[in-house]
Amino acid sequence: MRTMRIVLATHNQGKVAEIWRMLGERLSGRGAARCKLVSAADLGLPDPVEDGMTFEENALLKARFVARRTGLPCIADDSGLVVDVMGAAPGVLSARWAGVHGDDAANRRLLLAQLEDIPDGKRTARFECRAALVVPQGYDGAKPVEIVRSGKMTGRIVRAPRGTNGFGYDSVFVPDEQPGLPAAGDARPLTCAELTAEQKNAVSHRGKAMRALLEDIQARLF
Repeated sequence: MRTMRIVLATHNQGKVAEIWRMLGERLSGRGAARCKLVSAADLGLPDPVEDGMTFEENALLKARFVARRTGLPCIADDSGLVVDVMGAAPGVLSARWAGVHGDDAANRRLLLAQLEDIPDGKRTARFECRAALVVPQGYDGAKPVEIVRSGKMTGRIVRAPRGTNGFGYDSVFVPDEQPGLPAAGDARPLTCAELTAEQKNAVSHRGKAMRALLEDIQARLF
């Protein structure tokens, strides 16, 4: 039985494990057994320059970059935080909002400082994700494919970080969908960083986009 390799355009092994779990849930036992998900890091590929102006542009940019270099189907995603009172910001700049890519604490501090005078009722926000699948020309006799699916998680920004799970802006974002009720006697809704990984994935922007994309992968590649 031939094993199919799908590349995830990321160097984040936690993301690889998360998407592998989602893929396994969608496929039958036999389908999952003949599929192997590998990362760009596993293959020694560099990160491309993410110079797109939208989440979709960046997701496709990353997926095309890896698919061209490997000849394999590739999954990529791009996501970020959009605060309503700030227009489209931080948007595609979410991961480097304070100037250094991946400095989560600095990004949160800057965001909270910018929203300091904004009343609670106007601190609405949303996380958006675009997940892309690119199947390159010539792969296993299949037609070349480019598909993008989207996911959104609405909520609001709180005034101080709460919780230790997750990453990025999770500790300052309370989702409207609360998959786990607060503890008895505590009516306070939970931030993403106070949710378990399973609870967050059930309502997150990335979880919604990836689950939609995995339906396309199942239909086209298996």
